[in-house]
Amino acid sequence: MIRIRFTAADFARVRLAPRPAPLQELNAALAMMCRRDDELLFGRWRRRLLRSLPGAVEPLADLVPAAEAPKFIDVFSDDLKEGLNTVRTAQPGLVRSEIERVYATSPSPAPLWIRDLHRGGADAWQRLRRAQQAAFETVLRPVWPLVQDLHQAEFTRHALAVAEHGVGAALRALVPGSRLHQDVWEFDGHGEGDIELRGRGLLLLPTFHWTGRPITADVPGHSLALTYPAGPGLPLPPTGAGDRQDALAGVLGRTRLDLLLLLAEEHTTSDLARRLGVSNATVSAHTAALRGAGLITTVRAGRAVLHRRTDLGSLLVRRHGGM
Repeated sequence: MIRIRFTAADFARVRLAPRPAPLQELNAALAMMCRRDDELLFGRWRRRLLRSLPGAVEPLADLVPAAEAPKFIDVFSDDLKEGLNTVRTAQPGLVRSEIERVYATSPSPAPLWIRDLHRGGADAWQRLRRAQQAAFETVLRPVWPLVQDLHQAEFTRHALAVAEHGVGAALRALVPGSRLHQDVWEFDGHGEGDIELRGRGLLLLPTFHWTGRPITADVPGHSLALTYPAGPGLPLPPTGAGDRQDALAGVLGRTRLDLLLLLAEEHTTSDLARRLGVSNATVSAHTAALRGAGLITTVRAGRAVLHRRTDLGSLLVRRHGGM
């Protein structure tokens, strides 16, 4: 249970972000990818994204080894580049303490690059930036115009609620079942405990990829941020991309299209089989067909066989809404 304690100054400083925050929406989408309690609605969305995520995104899994992410990636800028820069300029003490906190309950030791990040290594910071950029381009870029439209609609709805019914009623409407008793707003959220605002104010951020409980981000020196689920509660479809990919799948077959999407980066036969949930022999048969059409190349490296998309294969995928 979350209890947020307001002062009179805090009620005057409640605001809803005027535009969506790319990195925070990305955090919400990645968190949603890790859930498994609503496969009926989100299962296909998860599988599609997992197939298309490039290898550059993998460090983000190291950064969140358990259920909670480090606070220094909670960034609410409405500009992606500015948000990435804000992550990089996080206070070294906060970075160290948050890495130590999230790994305190991890069954596995921190990878070498995380240890380097803990020390403030420039290469580790660059690796994190590339991972966040690649994740945004894959997960959110195709649906970002829709996120912006939904956010504008939510901003307007909230503004009308405040104008017609006041701040208190508008807050209760954001989180169904929440209660506002004098200066305490109470609801079932991610985490628990009392949070004293003490004049810092409250920043409200709707998310359109998260359907779970509201999430608070209490970053020192900033307003308390509350990310809450809004929107239709369904996976957001890439504008036009789904139809175009379905058309391409009708020509190539779904498995071969999935192979092409994965092969934006080099993969072995066994890695492709593992990701797609099929046998090595099935992958070999499909890669032979794709290679014969000039859409992929295959080379041997020791005992491994490595596959990668050709320029022709990449052009075909891009023209049909892929990555």
